[in-house]
Amino acid sequence: MPEGAALARLLRVLLLWGCLLPVAQAALLELRTARVSTTLPGESAPREVALPYHWDHVHQQQPGQAVFEIPFTLPSEPTGPHAVNFARVGNTAEIWLNGMLLSRYGDVRSPNGADYAKAPQYVPIPAQLLHQSNLFRIIIHADGGRRGGLSWVTVGPEDEVRELFNQHYRWRVTGSIAVAVFSLVVGVLALLLWLTQAEPGRDGGSRLEGLYLSAGLAELCWMLRLSDAAITQPPLAWPWWGVLQTVAYAGWICCAALFCHQVMGWHRHASMRWVRLALGSLFLTSAPVAYWALSRHADRYLTVWYGFASFLFIGYGVLYVWSALRRPTTERMLVAAAGVFNVLVGFRDWLVIRAGDNFGEVSWMRYSSVLFGLALGYIVITRFREASAQARDLMANMAAKVQEKERALAASYRQLEQLAREQERAAERTRILRDMHDGVGSHISAAIRQLQSGKASTDQLLQTLRDSLDQLKLSIDAMNLAPGDLTALLANLRYRLEPRFKASDIELQWDVDLLPPLLRLDAKAMRQLQFMVFEALSNVLQHAQASVLRIELRALPGGGAQLRVIDNGRGFDPARVQRRGLSSLRERAAAIGARLGIVSAPGCTVVEIVLD
Repeated sequence: MPEGAALARLLRVLLLWGCLLPVAQAALLELRTARVSTTLPGESAPREVALPYHWDHVHQQQPGQAVFEIPFTLPSEPTGPHAVNFARVGNTAEIWLNGMLLSRYGDVRSPNGADYAKAPQYVPIPAQLLHQSNLFRIIIHADGGRRGGLSWVTVGPEDEVRELFNQHYRWRVTGSIAVAVFSLVVGVLALLLWLTQAEPGRDGGSRLEGLYLSAGLAELCWMLRLSDAAITQPPLAWPWWGVLQTVAYAGWICCAALFCHQVMGWHRHASMRWVRLALGSLFLTSAPVAYWALSRHADRYLTVWYGFASFLFIGYGVLYVWSALRRPTTERMLVAAAGVFNVLVGFRDWLVIRAGDNFGEVSWMRYSSVLFGLALGYIVITRFREASAQARDLMANMAAKVQEKERALAASYRQLEQLAREQERAAERTRILRDMHDGVGSHISAAIRQLQSGKASTDQLLQTLRDSLDQLKLSIDAMNLAPGDLTALLANLRYRLEPRFKASDIELQWDVDLLPPLLRLDAKAMRQLQFMVFEALSNVLQHAQASVLRIELRALPGGGAQLRVIDNGRGFDPARVQRRGLSSLRERAAAIGARLGIVSAPGCTVVEIVLD
């Protein structure tokens, strides 16, 4: 029961809509006859004509002016605002109703300028201007070869005429602008891809991919062609604007053919030079043919050129589809379908508009051309996905190789680290052995010689053995010296040698500042400095016969340090006394880049070590 009620309600709605539709259509008057007076040589007498009136077809593309008088009668006296719609009027026109000027489109006295015949025109009519019997007087100026004239005239209530006008405007102007914007976007993107993408060349290198260049130029040419629908004031005078439009059309069909050629892979074939020659000839002949046809008012030449291009591309389309079917891919089949559809639509436009001289028809190719842009978008997306997949595979392979190399490097680092530790241990052993040989070994050798000679006293032999023991302790202490810490180095020497100074009745005066570590003194330099200070202190114990020993450490303004060992012993002449200890001091100072100064006189000897 509910289903039956719903069906009955639907039938009532449809019946009501069917009853109202004829009423709405009956409210619009289509005026299809007029009385025209033309201003042309030999044609001045008024005559009755049927609308639409195609000026180029009637007057063989000769420019001129015409006055149309169109009477019409309304069913009753109008009570509300009305409007009139012209599918085409012009190229320039003046619209008069009952002796009053309704609208002016351009200047009918200025030829080869504005063109208002490309778009439908809507003119509102105030109710007070209308009577039951009315007369339109429409003055037009038509430029030769510009498809001027007058279509049938539609009069009716404002809302209904507005809806009719909007339909015509969307189909002829808004749609053209939308496709032109689409072509502009696609063309710019294609040229950007052409500048950034490359394909393998014949010589093994790479070159910019011509597929994107062909598509980009084709879309930009088509954008220029379609923009004409929205330009009522062309930047160029007629016929140059018409020549430019023909050249843009030729550029589009030639570049579209090259785009198809690239997709099929024929651009690598030796015959490509002949294809370029044929398309280049077709493109270059478009300008002179268009100029000759439009300036000489002989449109048949341009019609023949368009027909030749249509038949040429019909043959090319058949060959292309046959080749695509033999080696089908999605890209080739998609481009083949777009190409065949555009060829058929172009042939239809040539038959209906060019060869048939139909005044009211609109070119379908302006919309079918979108298929090439969609095909290009599919190709770009497909190639981007393939490139992304290849990039992911490449990154995965690179990541695996990097991991393998990292493992190999880690193993090499471990080997190098182990070798470095072994070398460090070997170097440390070598240093210890060298220090023991130079220090402890030399003192023990001296003790042995003293014992063998039998001339050394017990005190001398004891002094030599004590020096040997101190050298051994300092060699062990050197293993734990902190780099650059002079205060700790001196504190360690004081700890080791202070008992000997007390045993020798030597007063030790300690004037050492707490300094930050000197970064330039590494472990090796610290060992050299330790033995320098030990050598200076040992000389005081053995030779100076001093009662006071003073050790000073000061910071220098530049970040260095000054170390001084001062005693009040008997002194000596540094220039004349050539002891082994003094030579060792100079060698060690040179090794660590220190400045060594020795000043001695009875009662005061100063050994100064300056570390800059």
